[in-house]
Amino acid sequence: MRYPNPSWMNADLELYRSNVRRFVDEEIVPNRERWAKQQHVDRNTWLKAGELGILLADIPDEYGGSGGDFSHMAVLFEELAYAGDRAFGVHVHAIAAHYILNHGTEEQKQKYLPKMATGEMIGAIAMSEPGAGSDLQGIRTTATRDGNDYVVNGSKIFISNGYMADLIVVVTKTDPTAGAKGVSLLLLETRNAPGFKVGRILEKLGQKGQDTCELFFDNVRIPTSQILGAEGLGFMQLMTELPYERLMLGVGAMAIVELALEMTLEYTKERKAFGRSVFDFQNTRFKLAELKSQAVVARAFIDDCVNKIIAGKLDTTTASIAKLHLSELECKVIDECLQFFGGYGYMMEYPIAQMYADARVQRIYGGTSEIMKEIIARSL
Repeated sequence: MRYPNPSWMNADLELYRSNVRRFVDEEIVPNRERWAKQQHVDRNTWLKAGELGILLADIPDEYGGSGGDFSHMAVLFEELAYAGDRAFGVHVHAIAAHYILNHGTEEQKQKYLPKMATGEMIGAIAMSEPGAGSDLQGIRTTATRDGNDYVVNGSKIFISNGYMADLIVVVTKTDPTAGAKGVSLLLLETRNAPGFKVGRILEKLGQKGQDTCELFFDNVRIPTSQILGAEGLGFMQLMTELPYERLMLGVGAMAIVELALEMTLEYTKERKAFGRSVFDFQNTRFKLAELKSQAVVARAFIDDCVNKIIAGKLDTTTASIAKLHLSELECKVIDECLQFFGGYGYMMEYPIAQMYADARVQRIYGGTSEIMKEIIARSL
């Protein structure tokens, strides 16, 4: 399946898309079922993606990236979505890299970004906690200064790439009494980190091949040189990077919407009921026409957002609208498309059922739909 080219595509990106598609077809698709059973992606897959230069395609080449822009990452997110993949955690990996690129020291950039670009180091972000999800000011993981180290105590939950991660951006409270101004981001190298423990891989409704874990910090010592920026800047840094993350989720959701519609259109034209195809019933045609119209309008909007972020003009409100609208539309479209598959749509061997399970969390992670509405409302 391939939809009309987005407005941000060009000849170079078409060639790039072909290479990404080949990688996805050869390295991702054949392994999806196995990854779902083992609950994580093979490390070798990360290394192969690194060899192709697609892990950090929008990071400057001086730091090991491919020197592209967000459109290159959008191609990757689309192709993974079109292939039905929700296991390969390159999305979180890319976000972690951008925290380092935009807020790290030159030494931190030179040390970590090249290894993240090759897949030698897999990145994660430890943000959510058992008692704090969307409310980042409510986190309780502390980082107490002790000489040239921070001593970190606390726990995290729902951490994507948590099982595989070599480098984690840890959201901590360096001043528990200062609210948002007491939040700081620390870089933790997970190998040989005494006191750091990866908990169980969590059993999720969907996205089973994506390793999502609990993390525990028991007097974990992190050098003070591993702070991003300075103490107290963490909340601001998180807010600065959220538009990138939310547009990323919107791009993937858009591709899933398009995939679901194409799959359903094909199925309803082939499936017979009462002597004619399911598509020949007026209800089917009208409902698919309605969903197609919504998808076309959403595509125009998401493409405009991509153009804006490339130009450095995507604001938090617009990114929040993209995340809210596309994640809600994704769940709606998949739900209504699944209905046309009848009982088969409820069987996990049918891709539409897997898409249904995978999509639900889109309205939760990266900021819940309710938080998106709150952010949007503040701009009114």
